[in-house]
Amino acid sequence: MEQNTLKRRAIGLTGVDKTKSFGGYVLFCPLTSSTARLIDNNGKEVHSWNLPGRVGRHCRLLPNGNLAVNTLRSETDEAGGPYPFPFFHKYGGGVMSELDINSNVVRQHVDSLGHHDQYHYGDGRILYTSLEALSKEESAKVVGGVPGTEIDGITYADAIREVDAQGNLTWQWKVSERLPRDEYPLQAHYTREHYPLINSVLPMRDARYVLASMRSVSAVVIIERETGDIVWKLGPEVLAQQHNATELENGNILIFDNGAFRGGESITYTRAIEVDRTTKKIVWEYRDRSQMHNFFTPFMGSAQRLENGNTLLCESAFGRIFEVTGDGYVCWEYVNPHFAPYPEEETRKIFPGESNALFRAYGYSADEVAVVLSGLSNGTNGA
Repeated sequence: MEQNTLKRRAIGLTGVDKTKSFGGYVLFCPLTSSTARLIDNNGKEVHSWNLPGRVGRHCRLLPNGNLAVNTLRSETDEAGGPYPFPFFHKYGGGVMSELDINSNVVRQHVDSLGHHDQYHYGDGRILYTSLEALSKEESAKVVGGVPGTEIDGITYADAIREVDAQGNLTWQWKVSERLPRDEYPLQAHYTREHYPLINSVLPMRDARYVLASMRSVSAVVIIERETGDIVWKLGPEVLAQQHNATELENGNILIFDNGAFRGGESITYTRAIEVDRTTKKIVWEYRDRSQMHNFFTPFMGSAQRLENGNTLLCESAFGRIFEVTGDGYVCWEYVNPHFAPYPEEETRKIFPGESNALFRAYGYSADEVAVVLSGLSNGTNGA
């Protein structure tokens, strides 16, 4: 009998209501693999890319049809040296590439401490998250977390960096310099090796600002580029270990709120929320309609507002991608059928067994993938 619980359940396309669904295509990367996959609304794979290493987190299509992706660097890379702590094997990245339809590397930027999120503008510029080691004295000033869980007394703090097409640093924001420790304490169950774990970073439509999600302090913030000031904050009074904060066309913020250790509630569940930036009130929310604990991933996850108003969700730990209408009707669902163990021994120590986990998934219209589809029709094949 199959012993993998997820495999015993339905995988691949589990259902679609084409009268409600956005249609189009979905892009995802199984975290155990070095492959990016594009599927259509019927769950059929139409293209795949061979990546230059195991995927660090996720991939995204650029307007020119190229694939933006971050992959893990080798720990034996002399330029990068060993990973800073064991969990970095799971969520590190550092090799930020743009690939053409044939999986050829068009351009690449490497930061040995890059992790979680990288936003490729499409012209070679990249906004991304990285780390820096604090001194032992500064590490001791980080508030909260599990006592004694630094790495040899060291805490690694996040930095947001932007580079130009030549890899030159053009802007930087450091937690060590700009984040008030008392106002943003590590939550009690988190180790002190990484602070505050920025898991998403995004340039806003108003280029003066950057949107960032900080998981281990349960906060989403807006940073003013020129001053480095945090000019907007939503904290643990609303959020619980959230991911993938994005700005919507109406200026509101869409957030994938994981729900682990949510205050004041005994039932653990994940939700997606849309927050009015002015009032900080939740103006839209999705939870599972039948039993709210049926939708839950303790880590990772994504929410994307589609052009027709539907929302594409990725329940990451279980490889589940699904689409909901504005009133919460599930109109499309796909479960990643690609299971494998993590290839690195250190990662398998943390997450043993086979996994179909994903970090994020992105939905695209036919127009948005037209360049890719055109290349395929012309006989190009990067699978």
